[in-house]
Amino acid sequence: MREKRTLIQNQTLPVIALRGLVLFPKMVLHFDIGREKSIAALNQALEEGRKIFLTAQSDIQEDDPHDEGLYRVGVIAEIKQVIRVQGTGLRVMAEGLTRAKILSVTQEDPYFIAEVRPYPTRRIPSGSQDLVSALMRTVKNLFEEYVSLSPKMPKELVLGVMVAEDPLLLSEYVAGNVPLPVEEKQEVLEESNVLRRLEILAEIFENENEILRLEAGIYEKVKSQIDRNQKEYYLREQMKVISEELGDDDSPEAEVEEYLNRIEKLGLGEEAAEKLVKEVNRLAKMPSNSQEAAVIRGYLDVCLELPWNIHRTVKSDIKEASRILDHDHYGMKKVKERVLESIAVQALAPDQKGQILCLVGPPGVGKTSVARSIARATGRDYVRISLGGVKDESDIRGHRKTYIGSMPGRIIDAMRRAKSNNPLMLLDEVDKLGGDYKGDPSSALLEVLDSEQNHAFRDHFLELPFDLSEVLFLATANNAEQIPAPLYDRMEVIELPSYTREEKLHIAKEHLIPKQRTKNGLDGRQARITDEALYAVIDGYTREAGVRTLERTIASLFRKCAKKIVAGEAKRITVTPELVEMLLGPRKFLPDDLGKADEVGVVNGLAWTSVGGEMLQVEVAVLDGSGKVELTGSLGDVMKESAHAAVSFLRAHAERYHISPTFYKDKDIHVHVPEGAVPKDGPSAGVTICTALVSALSGTPVRSNVAMTGEITLRGRVLPIGGLREKSMAAFRNRIQTVVIPAANEPDIAEIDPAVREAIHFVPVRGIDEVLQLALADLPAPEQKAAAPMLPMLAAETPRRPVTC
Repeated sequence: MREKRTLIQNQTLPVIALRGLVLFPKMVLHFDIGREKSIAALNQALEEGRKIFLTAQSDIQEDDPHDEGLYRVGVIAEIKQVIRVQGTGLRVMAEGLTRAKILSVTQEDPYFIAEVRPYPTRRIPSGSQDLVSALMRTVKNLFEEYVSLSPKMPKELVLGVMVAEDPLLLSEYVAGNVPLPVEEKQEVLEESNVLRRLEILAEIFENENEILRLEAGIYEKVKSQIDRNQKEYYLREQMKVISEELGDDDSPEAEVEEYLNRIEKLGLGEEAAEKLVKEVNRLAKMPSNSQEAAVIRGYLDVCLELPWNIHRTVKSDIKEASRILDHDHYGMKKVKERVLESIAVQALAPDQKGQILCLVGPPGVGKTSVARSIARATGRDYVRISLGGVKDESDIRGHRKTYIGSMPGRIIDAMRRAKSNNPLMLLDEVDKLGGDYKGDPSSALLEVLDSEQNHAFRDHFLELPFDLSEVLFLATANNAEQIPAPLYDRMEVIELPSYTREEKLHIAKEHLIPKQRTKNGLDGRQARITDEALYAVIDGYTREAGVRTLERTIASLFRKCAKKIVAGEAKRITVTPELVEMLLGPRKFLPDDLGKADEVGVVNGLAWTSVGGEMLQVEVAVLDGSGKVELTGSLGDVMKESAHAAVSFLRAHAERYHISPTFYKDKDIHVHVPEGAVPKDGPSAGVTICTALVSALSGTPVRSNVAMTGEITLRGRVLPIGGLREKSMAAFRNRIQTVVIPAANEPDIAEIDPAVREAIHFVPVRGIDEVLQLALADLPAPEQKAAAPMLPMLAAETPRRPVTC
């Protein structure tokens, strides 16, 4: 049951390091040696009694191992036979005698000599026979399963294992004869506890059997697949012969050859060409009617249709570009100026990469249509992407080509439609991008609209870098507030204002009337519209920032004219203001009754909306009561706070404006903004509410030809606001003569349309006193109180981003 302890003294023996082999006691091992150290050690052993110490080296790749590279436990063996083989090698047969352990290596050159000591196994504890039997049975059963899964095992080995009764012999016999990794054999050899050896062998065979079962399953699958592929190959060869007999040239080989020729003609970069050729080679190995082959064909078709190296020459004639832009659109000076600057820079620096512009303005002002004109003026191809309602990031970056029906994102699809690598790409309604659990498309656009990154844009479907740096990106939006800040930062924003009455007249005469007249089958002799009729349509039937409703109304006029002409009621029709009302019915928008009389407690305020500016009247009624403040008209929290701030300011300075100091005790105040169904919010109604309160509490009328905007503080300061251009347009439409604005907004007057600046007198103010002097009729001079003077006016704050009111 254990090794005899006859060799208990230390021995000094030559050492041979075995590569990939482990010898056990009472085993015969055949191995070849060729290293000089090993041959020298063998010769020394032959001279000194044929005893030698054999141990494995830890790294089998090491040609010249050192002391540290040898396992400490090995076997003292006796050399039985040495045969010289071809070359300088020797074949050795050795028999293991006993297990031993290296105490020290006394020599490394020219060969290893080590002092070793026998290392016998420990005695099996008494009373462990049942455990020994169980472990031996387990090892034999696992070995039997191993043999069934690995049928190349010799029969005598199997028989020797199954009849073994000695646990020590069983552990060494199995470990020494089964092809196991060196590390696992060495672990068994180094273990002195026989019971633990059997446990280690059980664990090893359990893992090996699991691996062999997996290999068997894989082999069966591979075999069935090979059989199926051979069958398919045979059938495809038959189909090929049949196709040749029928004269059908649509063969898989011809398809592969066509793809390779197209790839070569494109002149792609190394990465793209290598990727596409790899896909073509995969396609060649697949059945032509398989689903995966269809996916690869779709991928190759998309890649080969892209304009990798197709470049359009950008026009550099500024005069011609200016003529085209002026012919297609009236006004839009900022946009036209920016486009001409871009053409000039392109002429001086041809390597200039594509720009990223964003046109922000209300609906119908020509943001989308001007993009087509810019493309025509610059000689670029035009392609449009509608981003309104897009919620999935894959719409921008594409779907991964892991299933049938996957497709590239909208950017790559637009490049395929453009058929050139430097088109004008319109990103329409960029402020209406959505986002959900599938990702944020606005974040995916960050790489597209970054001139430092988009030279290597990677679509998920394409999986190749595509250069977008030559593209001129033009985005459109109605509300800059809804554009995510990182995306907003990557674009050069150009704001488009609402059209004035005169601009709408010019646009209608130069563009809308000729377009709709031709569309409805009429010519200039059959139907015409006078300027007065156009003004009647603009003022009475449309109220918008752009011209969409105006175009529809003009189309309605021409349809009715066409009906009369076809019916024989007239041969030619001139539309006058009187005929407009007959054809279109009563006016939809009556002029606001704003300039007839000055009223108490009614003030004209200005507001900003996503479709342009609006004028809102703030009404205040003062009633006998207990000091309640009622706010109505669908007001938001910010607007309500402005009203309370105005009331608190007046309580602190009531005597200055000849208001009863106890009004907050014996009067109820009702602040109302008409059109209560429309939500309203924002801080810029503060001066309007304060002026209406002063008017109502003092009984002083407010001038009806004055409008105002600005935020008020508790100290009476007037703070800057946003959206002044749109608000001034609303005042212009309502024929307001004077607009009161915060002094900090005075630089914004230069951005206002010249026609509006000429018609309106803008008055910058710093405090509420100046506002009241301008807005209230016959207001007595404010009383100055030495004890409670107003705080001095501070410098105006930096304007914030646009708000609603």
